[in-house]
Amino acid sequence: MDELIPLSVAGLGQIPARVSVPQYDRSALSAGIVHIGLGNFHRAHQAWYTHRLMQMGLAQDWAILGAGVRPGDAAMRTKLLAQDCLTTLIELDPLGKSAEVTGAMVDFLPVESDNAALIARMAQPDIRIVSLTVTEGGYYLDPETGGLDTSHADIRHDASHPTTPRTAFGAMVAALRLRRARGLGPFTGLSCDNLQGNGAVLRQTVVGLARLSDPDLADWIAAQCSFPNSMVDCIVPATGPREIALAQGFGIADAAPVTHESFRQWVIEDDFCAGRPDWGRAGAVFTPDVHAYETMKIRILNGGHQVICAAGELLGLGTIAATMAHAGIRAMFGKITREEIAPHVAPVPGLSAMAYIDLIEGRFANPEIRDTTRRVAFDGSSRHAGFLLPSIRDGLARGLPVEGLALASALWARYCLGQREDGSIIEANDPLWPSLQAAAQAAQKTPAAWLEHLPLYHEVKDAPRFADAFCRWHSLLAAEGVQATILHYVARQPA
Repeated sequence: MDELIPLSVAGLGQIPARVSVPQYDRSALSAGIVHIGLGNFHRAHQAWYTHRLMQMGLAQDWAILGAGVRPGDAAMRTKLLAQDCLTTLIELDPLGKSAEVTGAMVDFLPVESDNAALIARMAQPDIRIVSLTVTEGGYYLDPETGGLDTSHADIRHDASHPTTPRTAFGAMVAALRLRRARGLGPFTGLSCDNLQGNGAVLRQTVVGLARLSDPDLADWIAAQCSFPNSMVDCIVPATGPREIALAQGFGIADAAPVTHESFRQWVIEDDFCAGRPDWGRAGAVFTPDVHAYETMKIRILNGGHQVICAAGELLGLGTIAATMAHAGIRAMFGKITREEIAPHVAPVPGLSAMAYIDLIEGRFANPEIRDTTRRVAFDGSSRHAGFLLPSIRDGLARGLPVEGLALASALWARYCLGQREDGSIIEANDPLWPSLQAAAQAAQKTPAAWLEHLPLYHEVKDAPRFADAFCRWHSLLAAEGVQATILHYVARQPA
């Protein structure tokens, strides 16, 4: 192998010609966006759209500053600063791999327990958008009401210590307090997480947290700031030795490369109080009806992931592609999505729910994407609530089938016992793992205990069509195992 080129601004001219690199002068860029929760997805998605604009000579004043509020974010900061915040993006198309180096991000703010540097930077007038990828479970939602969980220790801390917050939302409130005091305008809060109405959820969290310490500030934020809803879609696996080796195959020494599928979609509500890049020129879709796109993606793609990941994990199938290569699981995916999810999903311009399922089947089956079942199964307590429960509710309300969705719930309950069918241990994989394990153990004797223990099921636990199906599938899983139970479901005729 030829000598590897360490990724840096100085080394861009030495990178092999088959890899595209920034054609813009990064030293001339100025910041306009702070992104909190900077991981692989942001770099493959929002940062890529901004980079594309910069390649066109646009958005030169919209460079991105990375930020994090968790101690673990410091490791990513170290890696990215060492390579001038450049990223090697590797597209994993079944027909062949390609790579490009992106440079829309220009700095990564210090990661501090009091978030002082983050607050100070967001309070500067050049920052007009604060975007976030903090996971679906990161918005401090009360599982019973869906409102802000004001009893959470982090929220109580930030309400009592508003100048030294520990959460991203507390930092946003603190920065907005400074901007108001200095006579500066607001910024847009842009959630890029897989939440239905993610902008509305972000507004609820930020305004609700502000109200706990400063009601006047909360009113100002509610009136002045904007929180557009958005839908994001691109499968982006975690980075490990394989991904680093893929970058090396392109001649680049990158400590944090990102692989992604050959598909991206970003649908955004055009509600930005302080301006925005023209992401539409790079392929984003601006529409007042984000909800339709969002529902299709969250219910079919994200819900589909939850349909299959527990079964894959229980059978020791390490990736989503391997899971989809299992004939029974793929048939289960198709049956549940077509019979129990698609009926509740309206078409979007140019795409029906059934056509979207066909698209997702191909994306999930892409063998080049080594997206692990463990990653997809992480935080199932939030993901089942957000991605599967809405279809269960709709099915019950409309008198449509929920048998397969009950099976997916039973598979998750078995998964939370923490043991695969070959006897190997499933390590903790959810912020609520101890309570999930307790519920799973109780369900060993009484399957309905799983539904009783978990708040996410409280509105459907007394519906016989769902509860009876769950208990039946849970008992069959215990008696006959995953494969046989799936085959029983696949063989069922539609009601």
